[in-house]
Amino acid sequence: MTPDLIAAAEAAAGAAGAVIRPLFRSGLLVEAKGDASPVTEADKAAERAIRALLAERFPQHGVIGEEYGAERAGAEYVWVIDPIDGTRAFVTGRPLFGSLIGLLHRGRPVLGLIDQPATGERWLGMAGAPLRFTGPMGGTPGTRPCSRLAEAELSCTSHEMFTAAEAPRFTRLRAAARRVTWGGDCYAYGLLALGLVDLVVESDLRPWDWAALVPVVEAAGGRMTDWQGRPLQLGAGEEAGPQQVLAVGDAALLPEATGLLAG
Repeated sequence: MTPDLIAAAEAAAGAAGAVIRPLFRSGLLVEAKGDASPVTEADKAAERAIRALLAERFPQHGVIGEEYGAERAGAEYVWVIDPIDGTRAFVTGRPLFGSLIGLLHRGRPVLGLIDQPATGERWLGMAGAPLRFTGPMGGTPGTRPCSRLAEAELSCTSHEMFTAAEAPRFTRLRAAARRVTWGGDCYAYGLLALGLVDLVVESDLRPWDWAALVPVVEAAGGRMTDWQGRPLQLGAGEEAGPQQVLAVGDAALLPEATGLLAG
């Protein structure tokens, strides 16, 4: 991974954070999206800041963002951004959100950054390199050994993300795990990358929700796949449709988890 790509991702996170921090826990007007998720001016302004920086540095690259859609999505390199992943947490003053900046090379995630602008924590993952983590509250980058679901800490943002067909499959896995913790959005994947959570199981995630997370989880020593154990990637011309996602800190959990999540 070239230094200019890493520097751009970090600069983009800094630009987004400069927009988000003054608005966190302030009086915001919340606008309802078509999918009923809250959108604030912070989401929109942060994405504009990220897009402007990336367009200046890499005008030939594509970009896919939650708020403003896709530009040059067929390019060799495509940035995938979610300015505030966990907007519900953000608008209710909870610091369980983050800015996500991912980079796809021919559809495959090769760089990912989770930035928590309120707590000052940042995870940076790159293909072929160990995870970089900085933050004032401590934490050691790297997943922990956990080969059995019965010993695993499971995290999921909300049971409401599962369809009627998916819910029983998640319930089977939940019953096999040691414990489940709800909430967290991208922050839960950051905790997995610090060895504090063992698996995250979710559904209805769009590319801007997962593209930045894959390099972070895998750089920490984990695996991130769909519910069938297949790699997460965006095919040429593929629509930004919903995706079932499974992240494990120990790859030994994959067979048991995918078996329980099978239809």
